[in-house]
Formats: sequence, structure tokens, C-alpha cells
Amino acid sequence: LPGDFGFDPLGLELLKWFAQAELMHSRWAMLGVSGILIPEILDNMGYVKNFSWYNAGSVQYFTDPTTLFIVQLALMGWVEGRRWADIVNPGSVDIEPKLPNRPNPKPDVGYPGGLWFDPMQWGRGSPEPVMVLRTKEIKNGRLAMLAFLGFCFQAVYTGGSPLDNLMAHLADP
Repeated sequence: LPGDFGFDPLGLELLKWFAQAELMHSRWAMLGVSGILIPEILDNMGYVKNFSWYNAGSVQYFTDPTTLFIVQLALMGWVEGRRWADIVNPGSVDIEPKLPNRPNPKPDVGYPGGLWFDPMQWGRGSPEPVMVLRTKEIKNGRLAMLAFLGFCFQAVYTGGSPLDNLMAHLADP
């Protein structure tokens, strides 16, 4: 496993589902932290008006929240079903075109590759550099999970955004 340094007192690495769950949660956390910071930077630059990630549930969208919830549930259910099928039978949900002069990647659960997800072919070749990239991904994902937790605590405690809190701290450490 990438990011494995031997400390696993509960033996969670033995369950493939937990390893995949950590990978997915870390990817969502990296996306979520980016989704908080980038619009906040754009708001500070004047490109986005009145951005607040903490109050996103009170914003009026193009349809009612029930419809959004049902669509989200259906789409995420489809994605999670395909992910589960890939865990049970690796490579079963690959959508790679069968080209005569291009070898298809070996299926690896949780790490899509091939033409659609790895056009630069960084995930191919010798296993050592690939494991280094996967370790970097899981480390950054763990950091993003902690950052998101910190953002939540800051929003509850100070009521400010992460960048506002950072600037206030840097102004008066």
C-alpha cells in the first residue's frame, strides 16, 4: 500500500475496502479543499460575489433541494456501484479502446489508467516511480482531510473563512 509505514494497530490494511475508502476520501478531500480555497481567492479578487462555502446550503439554486438530492443520489450510486464492481472484479469496468498497437494497462483497483485517465502515461513503467506518486497522492489526501476538518472548526469557532483566518493570524501572530 502507498503511504504504509508499518503503523496499523487495528489491522485495517487487511481489508481492501478500507484502503479504497481512504483513497476515495482523500481524493474527495483534495477536491473539497480546492473547492473552498479557489472560489475564496476569486472572491477576494472580485471575480465571484459573496462566496461562502459554509453557508452553501442556504443558497437558492436552479431547482429545489429535494431534486438536487435525488439526482446526486442517483449519480453517486451509479459511480459507487461501478467502483464496487471494480473492487470485486478488477478491470471489469474498464472502458479502454482496444487499439492494435497500444497495450492496455493492467487493471489496478482504485487507480484508473489508460487513455482516458492517464494520457501522459505517468502510471505506467517501473513500479518504483508509480509507488512514489501514489504515496504522494495519499499523503496529500491525508493532509487535505485534516485541512478540511480545520476549515470546519475555524468556520464554527471564528465564523471567518480559511484565508481570512490565515491573514488575521499572519497580521498578529
